[in-house]
Amino acid sequence: MSDTRCGFVALIGEPNAGKSTLMNLMVGAKIAIVTHKVQTTRARIRGIALEDKTQIIFVDTPGLFRTRRNLDKAMVAAAWAATSDADITVLLVEAHRGLTPGVQMILDGLKERTGSRARIVLAINKIDKVKSKILLDMTQKLNEAFEFEQTFMISAEKGHGVADLRKYLASELPDGPWHYPEDQIADAPMRMIAAEVTREKLMLRLHQELPYFLTVETENWEQRKDGSVRIDQVIYVTREGHKGIAVGPKGQTIKGVSMAARQELKEMVGAEVHLFLQVKLRPQWEKEAERFTEMGLDFSDTKK
Repeated sequence: MSDTRCGFVALIGEPNAGKSTLMNLMVGAKIAIVTHKVQTTRARIRGIALEDKTQIIFVDTPGLFRTRRNLDKAMVAAAWAATSDADITVLLVEAHRGLTPGVQMILDGLKERTGSRARIVLAINKIDKVKSKILLDMTQKLNEAFEFEQTFMISAEKGHGVADLRKYLASELPDGPWHYPEDQIADAPMRMIAAEVTREKLMLRLHQELPYFLTVETENWEQRKDGSVRIDQVIYVTREGHKGIAVGPKGQTIKGVSMAARQELKEMVGAEVHLFLQVKLRPQWEKEAERFTEMGLDFSDTKK
């Protein structure tokens, strides 16, 4: 028997349930973008955490919701696929929202898609937003609606209860060797993570619906002789008018985005970063398989 453990934990829930915040906290570093907007996460990014002799590989998934657009379909398919591949699935539910129609839809999906051997854990998040009596009543309703293996009450933002959840997951994952080196915290190309960082800064600065109709790709990553890194990225938008919004008056918006993204990337890579952004029109990017591949999504899922 191995003296180490290793396994996959999928984090699922409605959009904005706190999955990315929880994964970043578990890993101890920011590897998934977090904004106040729903449907922030698109790609499946794996975060790697260590708990004693256990390596926990967290899979942050896009929020589960009813789909219409191609991108939505691929995102939701990726989330459901993660539950099929995981050793344990953690469903995050917002304490102040409780058993919403969206959560019920996820529970119905879990019953339909997972077998009797599936291990589903409930994590009620944002517990600081409700009173204890409401929290207990809601916990009972959720456990009556689905047979969870365990229930945890947490605040991913403040860290309450997260250590207990991590210890439980570590103790329940299968025996086996670690999949990744001890110092690795993410399983995603830095090109993808860099693109996600820039997209986060765009979403935080733009308050119209534009963020959902743009995507960011890293076209070039060059390690320079002086140790610095040059990163060239393209922001694709679907309408001519959106180019002006992304650039902003006298280029102020894209300049601010570039500065914020460059600073965060500098901290991530531990070196000086030279970031160059372009905004290009690509009206049909949601219909191009290459765009989905860049995000780690399967374009064929849009046809289902």
